[in-house]
Amino acid sequence: MSSPRRVLVVGAGAMGRRWAAAVAARDDLELVAWVDTESDVAARAVADLASRGAEPNHSVLVEDSLARALVATTPDFVIDVAVPEAHRDVTLACLSEKVPVLGEKPMAVTLDEARELIEASERSGTLFAVSQSRRYNAQLAALRGLVDDHLGHPEIVACWFYKAPHFGGFREEMDSPLVVDMAIHAFDVARWIVGSDPVSVYCEEHNPSWSWYRGAASATAVFELSGGERFSYSGSWCSPGLETSWEGDWRVTSAAGTATWDGACTPVAELGSSTVLGVSDATAPAGISGSLAEFVRALDGGPAPMGECHDNVKSLAMTLAAVRSAATGLRVPVTWA
Repeated sequence: MSSPRRVLVVGAGAMGRRWAAAVAARDDLELVAWVDTESDVAARAVADLASRGAEPNHSVLVEDSLARALVATTPDFVIDVAVPEAHRDVTLACLSEKVPVLGEKPMAVTLDEARELIEASERSGTLFAVSQSRRYNAQLAALRGLVDDHLGHPEIVACWFYKAPHFGGFREEMDSPLVVDMAIHAFDVARWIVGSDPVSVYCEEHNPSWSWYRGAASATAVFELSGGERFSYSGSWCSPGLETSWEGDWRVTSAAGTATWDGACTPVAELGSSTVLGVSDATAPAGISGSLAEFVRALDGGPAPMGECHDNVKSLAMTLAAVRSAATGLRVPVTWA
């Protein structure tokens, strides 16, 4: 058996800890370093990992400097779970050393930064992918299977998302918390289901009077896609009562019929007088474990992961265009090149 791949994690917040646990759960990976601007936070995260029975059989370097950690541990790849504002610098530092990067969304804060990262990946010949972890859901894959196998070309796609989480922290202070931090998942899923690229969007944001968010916690958006399809999204992060699942409530329609998925149960399609249930693979790794597994397969010579930077930039572009549309009151193009 070959030696486990050496992994460095950047960011020791809640998501960083989830990623470290996913690494620790695999025999073919080993966590060799954990970087956080507050090294004591990373040290506590290592201790917490050990307390939950995932203690590495080697010491984990704790650092507040990514540059020093890269030199000291020579990782095989880096998982970037830093705050979005740091994604550009973290990714550039790794790609300049030809160290592959698996990052959390969003890819970057701006499209200019995203393009810079894509160019760095091309220049160095090094894999850079972004984890759109909600794609790795067996029921979602079953929904897409219904579309591919039974619906043909859908031209109407809709997602409703209504939750009322009290996060505290940075999300409640963001200008566009729902669109930037959550709706990006639905935007990404929609283009994956349809298999088309975004063309334009009209979006309205608002903040209900009872909202505990500073910025707009509710939004409605309509996207045109490259095959003529329309994707409508309606959501809120301050909608208590009768909440949807975290995956949202989906409806996909073509001339052949309609498929629906509530984000929690088996998707179903109605095709004339016939009803077809989606088929799920319960053995497939889910969420960030799915992202991680696909990234490792790519390093082993497999196909590029779904979140490879040249593709994932389109989801970022949808989000930024929606914010721009809401700010201007105009339908705006979705561009990324």
